[in-house]
Amino acid sequence: MTYERWTALTIRETLRLAEQILTERLPIRKTAGDAHSIAMIGGDGTVTITAHKHGFDTVVHAATDQVRTSRLDTEVQYYLTMLPFQPGDTRKRADAQPGGLSRPIA
Repeated sequence: MTYERWTALTIRETLRLAEQILTERLPIRKTAGDAHSIAMIGGDGTVTITAHKHGFDTVVHAATDQVRTSRLDTEVQYYLTMLPFQPGDTRKRADAQPGGLSRPIA
């Protein structure tokens, strides 16, 4: 599946956060990367994150080799929700929840 998200973060911050969050939450490791992308592979599949500037914003694309309901895709979607849409936005990280939920239901 492929996903897209606009963020106020820089390209470097976006890719650093992708590696940090995904390696903490999945058995996955970085296999390649450059100034605009990072590729990761693990037991749940492969993901490539690319980021490009558009004016003041960064456009992030994530492409996996799995279906939308897979564990990999769920964690990629979680990562994308952690990216601030506007400067000053804050997101609180949560532990993985049972049943594929990214955040506890209040």
